Amino acid sequence: MPKKFDPALIPKNPTLEFERPLWQAGLQYVAGIDEAGRGALAGPVAAAVVILPPDGSLERSLRGVRDSKQMTPSQREFWSTRLRELALAFGVGFASSQAIDTLGIVPATRLAAQRALNALEIIPQHLLLDYLLLPDLEIPQTSLIKGDARSLSIAAASVIAKTARDALMVELDQEYPGYGLAAHKGYGTKFHREAIVKLGPSPIHRLSFSPIRDSIALFPPLGV
Repeated sequence: MPKKFDPALIPKNPTLEFERPLWQAGLQYVAGIDEAGRGALAGPVAAAVVILPPDGSLERSLRGVRDSKQMTPSQREFWSTRLRELALAFGVGFASSQAIDTLGIVPATRLAAQRALNALEIIPQHLLLDYLLLPDLEIPQTSLIKGDARSLSIAAASVIAKTARDALMVELDQEYPGYGLAAHKGYGTKFHREAIVKLGPSPIHRLSFSPIRDSIALFPPLGV
């Protein structure tokens, strides 16, 4: 039976504890990967991959970077811009609601991560992931529980994935008005759930998720 994760292992801020040994072993291109939107009811799941420069001083200069869920929107936007400027390379990938319904959320998340990796200009030598593995890749990987709170590279990917997905959801709000997507980014708020009951699910809603399945009994999906 796997041991329970000890919360005491979570530092106050994400560190380079996992990156440093890899850098010291001669691996310059260590990539952090994280996702955003996994639990939403609408829109794609997003993944980002970030390769930070092998510089131990980043713990100080990037001290404001953490799990994106713990940051305000303005903090995320600030650090997303800074990280994009600083990173040796970064990529973002999406997997649509249709892919989520067809494959399941975990395989769709892996698909988004693979697309993010495909967008990179540099091939990573090692991957650090937040409680996920990409079994079809030959690149060495380390999956970390609470990785976005422990690894600075994963936290950086968390910020970029979240801001990229939020920006897309604002655009989708214009295409599919009435659901409040720009405000809640597709998550299951009270307003969003009530809008689904009132309007029925849109083409970007995840029909395999139980709140959407329940609403289909009342309203067929729009455009289908």
